[in-house]
Amino acid sequence: MVKFRDEMLTIPEVIEEIGVPRATFYRWRQLRKGPKSIKLPNGSVRIRRSELERWIEALEEAA
Repeated sequence: MVKFRDEMLTIPEVIEEIGVPRATFYRWRQLRKGPKSIKLPNGSVRIRRSELERWIEALEEAA
């Protein structure tokens, strides 16, 4: 069995992929409307690829 490794994306990678301004993404995070993120001990933030895809699918269903 092949083990799937869930890619950890940076915020710049996520905003480039979904095509929104950085300020919009941070506002979504503040309002808890963006994808769930992980804050690492060094303070940097990552978003799992699977979480980003789940979040996008939820937006599609709501549209």
